[in-house]
Amino acid sequence: MRTGTTEDIDWTSALSRLDKVLRIRTTPIGMKLFRTVEEMEAVPKIRRPKDVHTADQIVSMASRLNWTVGITGTDLVGAQCQAVLGLGAQDDEWYSGQHMAGVWFETIEDSAAHQAAMTVVPVGHYQAMAVSPLSTGRLDPPDICMIYATPGQMILLINGLQWSGYKKLEWGCVGESSCADSWGRALSTGEPSLSIPCYAERRYGGVQDDELLMALTGDQLVTAINGMEALSRNGLRYPIPPYGIQTDARAGLGASY
Repeated sequence: MRTGTTEDIDWTSALSRLDKVLRIRTTPIGMKLFRTVEEMEAVPKIRRPKDVHTADQIVSMASRLNWTVGITGTDLVGAQCQAVLGLGAQDDEWYSGQHMAGVWFETIEDSAAHQAAMTVVPVGHYQAMAVSPLSTGRLDPPDICMIYATPGQMILLINGLQWSGYKKLEWGCVGESSCADSWGRALSTGEPSLSIPCYAERRYGGVQDDELLMALTGDQLVTAINGMEALSRNGLRYPIPPYGIQTDARAGLGASY
């Protein structure tokens, strides 16, 4: 189901290079699924929640507080969070969308269509999940990496992914529960997955107004860093300097196009 992870990435070097090309302000983190609770609890210095949380809160404990946190489905507040990670739900009641009808969607049919559109980890394969800052190396290796960045930073990260072996990158947006567009999709497909964090991620996870989220494998992140460094050598780097909306564009375009 998940492909492309790398076990021998030098995270100290990779993160230093990432900081140099993007200057991101939120801690880059990893996420890993575990087949047993015991495997998750064996992660060094792992914290287990004492309260019930959303998955957004757990992710942000790593990205905003620099914690290493492990959960099972019972630590999550409801079926929506459990289902995206494959830690529960995904039954007929969940797919019906009845809990979202009249709240996020006008009809039960709209709600059911939304549930069916979400990309989720198949249930039954995993019992636990952990998140941790990539700098700790504790997930050894993470299944996916997650990078919060502004739109200006994110387009350069995407440009870096496309520097070598170009392909068009396409994503969707399910709207609410957009964690299915990021970590749900990346865990399920192994593909780089961009999302606009949803209401719940911002309300409960503290994601900022100007942040997007990219979930991708370790290999893909290193590929993006390599590409961004190449772009930087060509003068295409962050922050992107404004050229001026009334300035003769020919001199600037000559270098980049």
